[in-house]
Amino acid sequence: MSERSGAAGAAALGRAGVVVTAANMAGNLIAYALPLLGARFLDAGDLGALATAMALVAIAAVPGVGLQTAVAVSVARGDEPANVGRVSAVTAALCGGAVLLATPVLAAALHLPVAVPLLLAAMTVPIVLVGRSLGELQGSRRFTGLAAAMALLAAARYGGVIIGLAAGAGLVGSIAVGAVTAWLAPPVLAWIARTPHAATRSGTLHGRAVLTAASATLAMLVASYADLILARYVLAPDESGAYAVGAVLTRGAIWAPAVVTLLALPHLAQGARRALAAGLVLIGGSGVILVTVTAVASDLAVRLVGGADYRSLAALAPYFAAVGALYAVIFFLLNAQIAAGARRPAGPLWVAIVVLAVVVIAVDPATVGQVLAFALIAAAAATAAMLALVLLRARTNGQDIDDRVRRSAAGAESNVSSSPGDTRS
Repeated sequence: MSERSGAAGAAALGRAGVVVTAANMAGNLIAYALPLLGARFLDAGDLGALATAMALVAIAAVPGVGLQTAVAVSVARGDEPANVGRVSAVTAALCGGAVLLATPVLAAALHLPVAVPLLLAAMTVPIVLVGRSLGELQGSRRFTGLAAAMALLAAARYGGVIIGLAAGAGLVGSIAVGAVTAWLAPPVLAWIARTPHAATRSGTLHGRAVLTAASATLAMLVASYADLILARYVLAPDESGAYAVGAVLTRGAIWAPAVVTLLALPHLAQGARRALAAGLVLIGGSGVILVTVTAVASDLAVRLVGGADYRSLAALAPYFAAVGALYAVIFFLLNAQIAAGARRPAGPLWVAIVVLAVVVIAVDPATVGQVLAFALIAAAAATAAMLALVLLRARTNGQDIDDRVRRSAAGAESNVSSSPGDTRS
């Protein structure tokens, strides 16, 4: 690759990063507008029910992220799976069906109107279904189209509920409008993801690939909230509330560099070791910057996320950010493992989550700092374990490629030496 083409490629990736980041920010703004409007148009009980409903959809739609990742890896490798439509439909139907079957339990345990889980099931199906289109766009590196699709999905996912709230439709009516608008997303995103020429689809997308990616996504979701849930369990109410404020810094540090992982996945699926190294440098550098800035401006950071009442957390602010920075690296490594075809990419992370829960419950820490220390140790241990596995796999794959190249070269030399035109005795 020439210096000019390399610079052009870097510039193109930079532009892609900007548009995808902008789309992600737009989606987050739409999502944040939902509780703000809910607080104005719903009473406290219905507002809590709405927040619970949106959380249930987020959990139920996790396999959709796994579907996107699996499709993106397959497309990036040039497989173009012929059965992608069927696998997508089955995944979406299973997710929606699970919510539907759980309706009696959800309604009783969470004190929700029966209509709410039924509507959530209807909303979950299209949200999962669009994972196919997002994956096709990501895998083919059409990042401008991916950015547009992400923004439109957020609008379809939350916009209907917002419209319903503004129109005074109440809790059930607003979720019903949201379920209707969510179904607008699949055809629009499929149109965005269409290719100008019909590609020959000869590969196969295995359900195991979707399940593997979905389980990794679930592990990351659980890990990002595990310390917060444990803090709620072992700490006094005021202390757990303070921990919740600090955890905002953790989640910010996790998702701030997520665009790097999204852009790198197609390259990782093609075995590009430079993408692995570059991604680690970018995400690691981002984490160092975030932790440093948080340490320098810790008082400001705490006041921004929790107000002046939580200024006592300032000394712990960089450690909250450090936990998030480590999980950002883990998120990238998880995707690298999925791209490399690992069967259990989230194994070390699940182990870290379980050990963290057992240790915290057994020790029963009494302060925010003590829970945070355990969370930081668990994140560091999981990062080290996953990094070792990824580097070992990359080294093994690199050796396999070198061996194949040597065998190919030896075969070619043998063919030349044994050709009819060979003049050697």
